[in-house]
Amino acid sequence: MKTILLLLVVACISAVFYFSWLPSPNLDQETYLPNWLLNWSNIYYNLRTAVPFFAIGFLLEEAKLDKIIRRSYASSFRVFMQNTAISAAVVCVAEGGQFVLQNRNPDLMDVFFGTAGSIMGSMVYYLLHYFINIKRIIDAK
Repeated sequence: MKTILLLLVVACISAVFYFSWLPSPNLDQETYLPNWLLNWSNIYYNLRTAVPFFAIGFLLEEAKLDKIIRRSYASSFRVFMQNTAISAAVVCVAEGGQFVLQNRNPDLMDVFFGTAGSIMGSMVYYLLHYFINIKRIIDAK
């Protein structure tokens, strides 16, 4: 299971690098994507950066689950900060790669939205984990 999660994380990161390093920031040349997605991504330019990082944040937290079960809050927070740093490093590398592309410019807002997306994915993970544990406690009574 952990291997599958890590493969999903690698796939998400690979997709981030692929779309960040396309020659044009406009995705109209990507004919395999549905038109509604192309239109949405061209309207919400920075928000489209947050979407894959939401998944990355969620998957990184799930991959670290075995390390934080039955441990303290401080341990969970440390894992959360490590995963946020990993996501921030990935978005910085993706944006930094745009320095060498002719028609692309790195955007600081993409770094913000990517990191924020990762944090939101982690928070959703912790909320779901919390509610699932609460339900188990209530059902056990």
